[in-house]
Amino acid sequence: MSFFSILLALLIEQARPLARGNPVHAGMRSWLRWVVRKLDAGETSHGWLAWGMAVGVPSVIALGVYWLLLALVGWPLAMLWNVLVLYATLGFRQFSHHFTDIRKALEAGQEERARQLLAEWRQIDASELPQREILRHVIEHSVLAAHRHVLGVLGWFTVLAVLGLGPSGAVLYRLAEFVTRYWPHVARRQTPAVSEAACQAAARAWQWIDWAPARVTALGFAVVGSFEDAVDNWRRYETLPESAGPGGNDGLIVAATAGAINVRLGTTAMAQGESQAEMPAASARNEPQLAHLRSVVGLVWRSVVMWMLLMALLTLARLIG
Repeated sequence: MSFFSILLALLIEQARPLARGNPVHAGMRSWLRWVVRKLDAGETSHGWLAWGMAVGVPSVIALGVYWLLLALVGWPLAMLWNVLVLYATLGFRQFSHHFTDIRKALEAGQEERARQLLAEWRQIDASELPQREILRHVIEHSVLAAHRHVLGVLGWFTVLAVLGLGPSGAVLYRLAEFVTRYWPHVARRQTPAVSEAACQAAARAWQWIDWAPARVTALGFAVVGSFEDAVDNWRRYETLPESAGPGGNDGLIVAATAGAINVRLGTTAMAQGESQAEMPAASARNEPQLAHLRSVVGLVWRSVVMWMLLMALLTLARLIG
């Protein structure tokens, strides 16, 4: 059921992606703001309580609906519920338009347009970035977006679905990731603001939740890319102090990507536009070029196909057994 649910969700999402400002995402933003207003009093315990409510309640609801449909109606409607939840949480089209627009601008020689699009996407000052740095930003943010919107969701959904927990893993993962971005945004721009305790709780929880998926994604990139170079970068990155701190999981994915497609990247994602230390021995890598954008697309799709084939084989073995 898990394999077919994922396959159908990906096909539907490719044909008819969720529009920006869709009711599902708008509802989640309203839910997260309501939780903050009711539970966030600024203490560490309140921050964890708010995070648990914000992420846990929708996950339990997704699980409850799945169990109810499975018990009262049967597996066809339960699988349909899986597909609907995955459609809302999984998909390339939720971020790929940014990548495509920037690549088209660069291919047309419109660097200023590419800087504007990058700034709008990542909310950073890209006005002075040369083309090499634009490409570096795009590559890093694209592989991280693919991990968070596709590969990480696949991992958590599959593991919990095997345990009989339906689509709760997909909801848990996507909300945990979204909270780490949305609450700091609210803290900076809206009233009442989210407390620092709640933001720290969300960041710490996300670091734990994404630990295993980040390594699975890095492994997939190594298998479908240059395995030796990706693993070497992975090993080198793990020796850096940054690997144990916030953003360490992102840095590992970027490091594996750099080795997999033989490109020079930083050690962590430039989510806030900060400068980055280079990987050890990174001078041997190629500087980012337009051709690397195509390589990134191929790397991500090959990784998705690899994991889907593995799931198909496991599903077939289970049916035969």
